[in-house]
Amino acid sequence: MNTSVAPHWRHAVVTGGAGFVGSHLCAALLDHGTDVTCVDDLSTGAQENIAPFLGSPGFTFQRASACQPLNVERPVDLVLHFASPASPADYLRLPLHTLETGSLGTRNALALARTHEARFILASTSEVYGDPQQHPQSEDYWGNVNPVGPRSVYDEAKRFGEALTTAEAGENGTDTGIVRLFNTYGPRMRGHDGRAVPTFVRQALAGEPLTVTGDGRQTRSLCYVDDTVRGILAAAASDLRGPVNLGNPVEITMLELAELVVELADSRSTVRFIERPTDDPAVRCPDITLARGKLQWEPGITAREGLGRTIGWFRRRLAA
Repeated sequence: MNTSVAPHWRHAVVTGGAGFVGSHLCAALLDHGTDVTCVDDLSTGAQENIAPFLGSPGFTFQRASACQPLNVERPVDLVLHFASPASPADYLRLPLHTLETGSLGTRNALALARTHEARFILASTSEVYGDPQQHPQSEDYWGNVNPVGPRSVYDEAKRFGEALTTAEAGENGTDTGIVRLFNTYGPRMRGHDGRAVPTFVRQALAGEPLTVTGDGRQTRSLCYVDDTVRGILAAAASDLRGPVNLGNPVEITMLELAELVVELADSRSTVRFIERPTDDPAVRCPDITLARGKLQWEPGITAREGLGRTIGWFRRRLAA
């Protein structure tokens, strides 16, 4: 990671900091000497993810919901709003909480940034593009989203969060930025969270059939978490308001992904095709021209390398 990115931040608040991406952000900031306050209600995050930091003098954990006003007394330089159920298993189980976190949670995080005159970064998602009719997806594409479908609680929460962040910057002059994350994966994902990578890895290591939805020809663009975190911090260190896509422009079909996981896991698992979920996007690929030009950022870890690291992490957990 670029060590020039973060040292000027003395204290950052990370909502959702015990989650998958949030915990990696906490680790990166601590590594750069930034004190971190992690706010998480543990509805989808896990204390296990932040256990290595709990003894650090620069780390504070507040078990609290971002849907309530955030109480941080010491000065804050950076607010990273990453609180939200993000996996299908979670946002389908917690639909109202997902919507409230995207609305009330975003408002409270923005209020904290405004009070402390801190830089604010909203974690948005490629899901704001829905089942896209533009390919690859650039930031000026408005999307093709079903507002009342089963995925809408997540998609629309993020779209509203973007609108609220934009309005806050316009009306109150708060220093805001929006990052749209594309299919981030890596260690600390949960095997049963419903996303393709952890599902396939869990199944391959157990010798179970890998459940590929539909005909497996739908594509995703996988970005290893270290690359994603590097992009988030680059956006935070810039004056870019965004939104800006952070993802890997190399597409892979779900069938190719399943076959690669089987190979890398040295598994004898087969592939089993199952019904495709409602409103499942046919394609997903970011145009990262803006990130390359404004942030000098692009992913550097290949799917083969990142999946190998992820499989190794899951395998070590099973052996523990």
